[in-house]
Amino acid sequence: MSKVLQVELEMEERAEEIVQDPRLNYGLFSKEFLRRHGLPLLGCTSTWFLLDIAFYSQNLFQKDIFSAIGWIPKAATMNGIHEVFMIARAQTLIALCSTVPGYWFTVAFIEIMGRFWIQLMGFFMMTVFMFAIAFPYNHWIKPDNRIGFVVMYSLTFFFANFGPNATTFIVPAEIFPARLRSTCHGISAATGKAGAIVGAFGFLYAAQPQDKTKTDAGYPPGIGVKNSLIMLGVINFIGMLFTFLVPEPKGKSLEELSG
Repeated sequence: MSKVLQVELEMEERAEEIVQDPRLNYGLFSKEFLRRHGLPLLGCTSTWFLLDIAFYSQNLFQKDIFSAIGWIPKAATMNGIHEVFMIARAQTLIALCSTVPGYWFTVAFIEIMGRFWIQLMGFFMMTVFMFAIAFPYNHWIKPDNRIGFVVMYSLTFFFANFGPNATTFIVPAEIFPARLRSTCHGISAATGKAGAIVGAFGFLYAAQPQDKTKTDAGYPPGIGVKNSLIMLGVINFIGMLFTFLVPEPKGKSLEELSG
């Protein structure tokens, strides 16, 4: 190289030593991690847990909820093929009109609004629409009002995906130190799946009618669909409160967030 450039290049006699701050070498179960990242980890785990209780309850039991309001006929009035068609049609409409567009809105606005505000708005709107269909539930089950119920129920899915169902996955991958990031994301995700289990089994039992003679075979009386929806609204509201523990990573480098 020196012959090509016709310049004598001096080799460095020694490499520059990289000095690491010992305060940044804390472990996952250290007091320093708890001080720096304890509340954000609590925010990530709790919001993911609460979201999945509500989201999986709504997703897995759409058929039961729509049957309860009469949008899908009772199973006893249909053959198997017709029942599958009616359920698939209802769930496809929900997905095309609310669930999928919610993701598009998140992609479009996440760097404009930020993760925190999208998640806060999502939980807030899910709470509003859930209460709007739960408290006047007896109004919505009337034949002339079923479409209004379905529209507002769809909006809860829209704001789940234009909200915490997207951000709870994104934020834990950004706000923790690089060497602990995947571990903290895994803890958050595992807590979320625990919420999904609670939602899947809890709603199945909770939504059973209070009248023992009207429950499904093998199930004890529950609190009914109306009270179950109110409970999901309360869960969404609590998720909104825990969102205040989650920092905003928008516009910050991973080095800053590792702080």
